[in-house]
Amino acid sequence: MKLYINTSDNKKTVVGLDDVRLKKITGPDKSQQVLRLIENILEDKKKTLQDITEIEVETGAGLPAGRQGSFTGLRVGIAVANALAWALNIPVNNQKMVEPKYEEEKSSAGCKS
Repeated sequence: MKLYINTSDNKKTVVGLDDVRLKKITGPDKSQQVLRLIENILEDKKKTLQDITEIEVETGAGLPAGRQGSFTGLRVGIAVANALAWALNIPVNNQKMVEPKYEEEKSSAGCKS
């Protein structure tokens, strides 16, 4: 069973199992609730952490144009995914560990100091 975690959006956190996104939370502390959401979704499906065989986590690349991402939320989701994957000895995004993807800084060439 695949666990899906998305904390990259500034407005919401989404957690799902397999291809179904079942739990969503909004609010200022939404990324702090990701473990509770995972626990709730597993309880709803009568599953345990040991039933998870892989994890898919959003890494920050590919937010829709004009959509503000959550840097802290992104790091929280990736940290949770990596910690669970390490504890369960399962892959995250088909690899051992994942890292956030950051936008390249715009060049300051031509700016005067």
